[in-house]
Amino acid sequence: MDAHRRPLTDHTLPLIAGGYAWLPQRLRQSPDRTVPLRVMGRPALALRGPDAVKFFYDEHNIHRHGAIPEPVTGTLFGHGAVHTLDGAAHRRRKELFLPLLEADRITGVAEQVTAAWDEAVPGWAARSRVVLFDEAATVLTRGVCRWAGVPLEDGEAGSVAADLLAMIDGFATLGPRHWRARRARARQEARMARLIDDVRSGRGPAAAPGSLPARAAAHRDADGGLLTPHTAAVELLNVVRPTVAVSWFVAFAAHALHRWPGHRERLRDGDPAYATAFAHEVRRFYPFAPFLGGRAARDLTWRGHEVPAGGTVLLDVFGQNHDEDLWGDPYAFRPQRFLERPPERDELIPQGGSDPRTGHRCPGEGVTVGLLESLAVRLARLEYEVPDQDLRISLRRIPARVRSGFVVTDVHETGRRPAVAAARAGADPGH
Repeated sequence: MDAHRRPLTDHTLPLIAGGYAWLPQRLRQSPDRTVPLRVMGRPALALRGPDAVKFFYDEHNIHRHGAIPEPVTGTLFGHGAVHTLDGAAHRRRKELFLPLLEADRITGVAEQVTAAWDEAVPGWAARSRVVLFDEAATVLTRGVCRWAGVPLEDGEAGSVAADLLAMIDGFATLGPRHWRARRARARQEARMARLIDDVRSGRGPAAAPGSLPARAAAHRDADGGLLTPHTAAVELLNVVRPTVAVSWFVAFAAHALHRWPGHRERLRDGDPAYATAFAHEVRRFYPFAPFLGGRAARDLTWRGHEVPAGGTVLLDVFGQNHDEDLWGDPYAFRPQRFLERPPERDELIPQGGSDPRTGHRCPGEGVTVGLLESLAVRLARLEYEVPDQDLRISLRRIPARVRSGFVVTDVHETGRRPAVAAARAGADPGH
């Protein structure tokens, strides 16, 4: 792109204020799915499509160091996190997370989380209302901490879950949510740093060989040095926090089952292929990450558009997951599409693209899919009422969520309706 044609207007505020829809709308109007912008005073290029994903994740083209704004590192990822590294430093740090890619580890997380879900459900039956989003977060926190070897005191899971949710909920705003996120991160980083100190001193159950705290405490970076307690704490949270982020998808799955109840029966039957397809469609259809950003490693040209070294490149995640060229009917919720054709690696990118072993794609994506498969089946087998509430999902709010958190009442497992629920429904307990 010629210098005199580069936009002079800065698009940072419209990009943030417009939420999920602004960038896809601009790209939809472009015949080559590429739009020149100016973001935070820098020339920028927004792009979309599988080839764009390959271009974006090539470290010869795009660097992450310096690309993630401080408000995001200070809330969502943590300072010094693996997300901010490139090259050999990134690859070495990522070795800490590679066990998340192993099938038995994915199964282990799912087993612990589903056990925590099964423990929680009887308690929901005794309550007048349950906010599924919040309860899912507590279940996920209990499960992932058990799996990882991160100790939790009795009754502590709820408060830790609230902090983990706050970190995710506040990364894209400078308002009260943002400051709650910073305070939550400070509390949990301090807690995890104390845990790392305990492990290195040989104290407590977290020091057991193979536990995630033990791995983080022993990990050495590319320079051969141990991680500082703070950095090790950041990376511990970068396993636990994304797992708890599955709360968003659990609430979205409940929303989908409420809007399109025909999917419930097939999930109840326990068909694993359909559970996988349903999980993929929830992740594709519902909004989570709007876009990803990187810094041009050198002067780049993409489809005739130029961006200078140090400029910003944005990958339109939400737009790609709703691109009609890829999905045909992108605004129809249709899990069947993933039974007809499994997604290619760089087509479905709710958690990034490229190879998770070497690139910046989330290594916990398999864990997310595995958890959503298991919890969607359990959700489909759960009986409950959905009272009047605000079930809207605003595309201006990042991260988007079901406004009510998805409230349910009269909760019980299929065929095990409790007496109190039967009484509320007007049933005669004598029949």
